[in-house]
Amino acid sequence: MSDETEGSAQPSTAEERVPLDLLDPATVRKRARMVGIGAVLIAGAIGGLVGLIGGRTAGLVAAAIVGLPLLMLAWSEARRRVWLQGTVLSVRAFGTRSVDLHGAEKIDLLVTDVRGSRTMGLLVSGGRKAINLALAIYAGTGGRELGVFPLRRLADVLAGRGDARGLVYSGLLVAQLRAEARGEAAADRPLYRLGSLAPQGRIAQKLHPDAVSRFVTTLD
Repeated sequence: MSDETEGSAQPSTAEERVPLDLLDPATVRKRARMVGIGAVLIAGAIGGLVGLIGGRTAGLVAAAIVGLPLLMLAWSEARRRVWLQGTVLSVRAFGTRSVDLHGAEKIDLLVTDVRGSRTMGLLVSGGRKAINLALAIYAGTGGRELGVFPLRRLADVLAGRGDARGLVYSGLLVAQLRAEARGEAAADRPLYRLGSLAPQGRIAQKLHPDAVSRFVTTLD
């Protein structure tokens, strides 16, 4: 499958590739395996019910319609890798999508809630492509965050955009790094606090840029 690259977002092979995967590969594979098992069970149950009414062929068709997309999702999650090379953010699943952070048209903070876990993601859009980079995932008062070096590199690249939005998100990540260096608990760090401001009950929502900017101005 051919790679997709936004504009001139083709990194030099000499530039260091910085992995930006929030979860380690073993955890990702385990989660994908659970999704795959769930897909088989759901597809089997629905196929069985439809088969009782419409016959074997109808049941098999129903099972395939339900199960195949879920299995593809599981496979995609197992293969997904994210990295930063120079100023170019890339994600690989079935193919590779790349967006140059310096040329990205939109940068937003995306909050997603799934089964009691809240994920803070940087949604980067360029042309007809978008990449959601998970910065942290929280459950209760704890969670998992990107490491110090990936956050530092990402903050530097965002600051290098030279525009207000890039500086705001860079400042947010720098404040996150400072909070970690001070040994603050996850619930006291900027990403957690900012995510807690998002309304409950929505699976995914973008935080308004002005709200993010006002929040960043209150940080040390």
